[in-house]
Order: sequence, then structure tokens, then C-alpha cells
Amino acid sequence: MKDLFGTAILDYQTNNSPQDLITFTSISEEDEMSVSYLFRSYSEMPLIEQKALQIARGKVLDIGCGAGSHSLYLQQEKKLDVTAIDISTNAIEACKLRGLKNATVLDFMNLSDNKFDTILLLMNGTGICGKLKNLPMFLTKLKSLLLPDGQILIDSSDLIYMFDEDEDGGKWIASENEYYGELTFHIKYKGKNETPLDWLYLDYNTLQNAANDNGFKTELLLEGNHYDYLAKLSL
Repeated sequence: MKDLFGTAILDYQTNNSPQDLITFTSISEEDEMSVSYLFRSYSEMPLIEQKALQIARGKVLDIGCGAGSHSLYLQQEKKLDVTAIDISTNAIEACKLRGLKNATVLDFMNLSDNKFDTILLLMNGTGICGKLKNLPMFLTKLKSLLLPDGQILIDSSDLIYMFDEDEDGGKWIASENEYYGELTFHIKYKGKNETPLDWLYLDYNTLQNAANDNGFKTELLLEGNHYDYLAKLSL
């Protein structure tokens, strides 16, 4: 991994000639994304993210924190004890420069001996699961990090809208074997290509069924305008 996403974040934070990120997936065309979006304030965030931050409480773990905007709000405005983690060294460096007290380069699958009241997984939090087959292991790990009365706040989108309908109104999906929310995610930055990444978008029913199988209670907290949603998992 070249850490182009983190490089863009650190470039923006240090004013090192940041450029737009180019992203595309196995089912979508190239799209430009301004790095400034990752530095958005609470008022600029989608309602789903605002809702998650409103109900975050106690000791918080922000998984895949990126530029740290969610953690920064919780630390500064809500005075919560926040641990922000990301696998990107550059992103974590930017988080520290922004004033996050507890930001660490870490894959949450390697986190142990610590439990939290609130675990945040935002900006398609199911993405880091990668593939549907990894979901039970993903949920089991999250469960091990949660305090008894804790909550996991996770968002995603149902990508079924991206597929064509046939004459009967059914959806035409190219592969029968793979779940339609399994994508390959590509990033380009300053002329370089990141190593492609497995990235999972999950419809709520699939998440709910898997979470229930792993001993969670699930609640659909909010639905966005574009098949996106915020879910709460608790024990």
C-alpha cells in the first residue's frame, strides 16, 4: 500500500500543494474528490454523521479515522475520551497536527486489552470488512472491543440502485456468486495509483442478519436520501 489517501490528507494539512483525489470502483467511473471534504466541520457533515456524533458517548474508538474530523469534534466539542485509529501513517500524522490527543497507526483487528462505550465506523464503515465472507470475523472482533452497555455506530449504503432492472423489475447483477456490494476500490493521487482495495457496501438487512447471528441487537437509526443508512449495534 502506497498510502496515497493519507498522503493527500497530510499534503492538505501541511499545505504541500494538495490535489484532488481520483477515485473509482469496479462498478463506477472515475470521480474527483477534494481532499478538503475530509476536513469538514460538523455543520458540513451529512445528517448520518451528525446523528452518530450526537449520540456518541463515553470512551470512544474511531476506526478508520482518516483526517480525524469526527474525533476532533467529539474531543473538542463534547469533551469525550477519543481514541482515533487508522492504518495510514500520514493520516495519523495529520490528525496529531490537528490536535487529536490520542491518534494511533493501528489496524483495529490488532487492538486488544481495551474496551469502549462507543465504536464509530463512518464514511461507509462496512468498507474495511472488504468482503462479505469476512463479516462474522469483523463483527466478532468489534464485539470483543465493546463494553457491556456499549454501542457500535456504523454506516453504509445499499448499492442495489446502481444495477439495471430487467423487464420484470428485477435487478440485473453480473455475477451470481459475489455479493453485489463487494467492490474493488481504486485511488489515484498526483499521478500515482494506489494498490486496489477490497471494499464492502452492505445493505441493512444483510448487516442486521449477520449482527443478530453474532449476538448483537440492531437498530436502524437513520436513512439518507441515497440508499445510505446509520445503524446501531449493541449487546
